[in-house]
Amino acid sequence: MASMPVDPPVPVVPFKNCPIATSLGVLGRKWSLLIIRDIGWKRADRFNALLRTIPGLTPRMLALRLSELEDADMIRKVEEHHSPNLVRWALTKKGEDIMPVLMRLVAFGSRWFPERVFEDEQPRTLAQIYPENAGNHPWITGAPD
Repeated sequence: MASMPVDPPVPVVPFKNCPIATSLGVLGRKWSLLIIRDIGWKRADRFNALLRTIPGLTPRMLALRLSELEDADMIRKVEEHHSPNLVRWALTKKGEDIMPVLMRLVAFGSRWFPERVFEDEQPRTLAQIYPENAGNHPWITGAPD
């Protein structure tokens, strides 16, 4: 039996611009979410590490996206004092706030595209994928840290 459609919530404050479209202005650019994912999740915090973890990403495009994400205050440079050429990237608070959204994409992809996500092609829940963290990790619960 099909579920009944749910009415969307109605905002009580008028929007100047759609917050989804506004967010996608930065986050919807090709490679941006994968760069944020890898800085936050995989801890790939150096330029060459990001190139290795994201197949198809070119050095020129990575430099452009890093600059855009830094301008949008999603990431920040962490320069080592002993070496001016050693630059690492870290998520800002704003960048960390997108991690629960990425976790929801993990949940969605794991449920609806298991043939592309898992070797055995079986759908899974976040609790099945991350059994130790399912109930208390802020990225999974969406609770602020």
